[in-house]
Amino acid sequence: MENKRQSTKGIEKKFEVIRVFVAVCIALVIAFVLISIVSSSPAEALRQFLIGPLMSGRNFGNVIELTIPLIFSGLAVCVMFQCNQFNMGAEGAFFFGGLAASYVAATFILPAGIHPVIAIFAGGAVGIVICLIPALLKVKWGANEVVSSLMLNYIVLYLGTYILQYVMLDAGAGYSASGQFEKTAKLPVIIPKTRVHTGLFLALALVIITYLLIYKSKWGYAIRMTGKNSMFAKYSGIGVGGAIVLSQVIGGAVAGMGGAVEILGMYTRFSWTSLPGYGFDGIIIAILAKNNPLFVPFAALFLAYLRIGADIMSRRTDVAPEVVSIVQSLIILLVGAKLFLEHYKHKKIVENSTLQSGQEV
Repeated sequence: MENKRQSTKGIEKKFEVIRVFVAVCIALVIAFVLISIVSSSPAEALRQFLIGPLMSGRNFGNVIELTIPLIFSGLAVCVMFQCNQFNMGAEGAFFFGGLAASYVAATFILPAGIHPVIAIFAGGAVGIVICLIPALLKVKWGANEVVSSLMLNYIVLYLGTYILQYVMLDAGAGYSASGQFEKTAKLPVIIPKTRVHTGLFLALALVIITYLLIYKSKWGYAIRMTGKNSMFAKYSGIGVGGAIVLSQVIGGAVAGMGGAVEILGMYTRFSWTSLPGYGFDGIIIAILAKNNPLFVPFAALFLAYLRIGADIMSRRTDVAPEVVSIVQSLIILLVGAKLFLEHYKHKKIVENSTLQSGQEV
């Protein structure tokens, strides 16, 4: 039987999928070994970890609830990584997006169909501003976006805490929280006996929109070419500075909308006094998804499943939930290591080239 020839690009794409899959498997095996060592009942701990999220509708609802904000943060980081911009401002944008949406939800009285839309747009708008700052610093003065965005996150946190304490605080709440949201601003629940809300539909819609923008538009082409080789993009007539700014504006908008959706769907008041961590989770999602928006929901669902499984395991057995942190760290290390399984890829490329040469002769 004649062997089927493949393009080098096709081999590389297949290799990336295999590499992520192998990395996840290795990380899970190591986690299982650790659980077996530290637990007095490892079989029960593993059972709770692996199938605990499926044992009830409420448990699986928790998985979906956690998947929603992870999709937003993963998409935000994916867009910025496509342009090779390591802007960590998605964390601050997510936080401040939730704060801005909370202000709209608690302060204004609007019709039910309009109120959440205005609040989500407010969250996206402040997300744009937050991620735009490191982008402009990078384009205008060459400032490292990693450093500037990380420092900006703390400015955003303390500014947000100040606004919560001195502008939005409800003294009758008994703790640091805003006033209660108007019922018209809340996102409706779509699955009874859970908190899964309509933000799921918006998240999935953004997956499609982001994919079309990145892979089917001239702006997306400019972003991707700038990320692959900024010098080539520049000499090809692409506005590199504009592509950098655009990628971070889009990422900031998605992250800010994610914070708004999370607040309106899961809470009745704004009470975050620390960064929620979803922006940094977006980095893990983007790595697992290989910066492809279509893979983000699957990566988000996988990470959410692990975390809910670890939480169930920690409540019902003697294993701490930090085991998921070990899994996450190992996945990032293995996927991020360029030489991991590199020999296998080169071997396949050489075999394919030999096959092509033989058939041409």
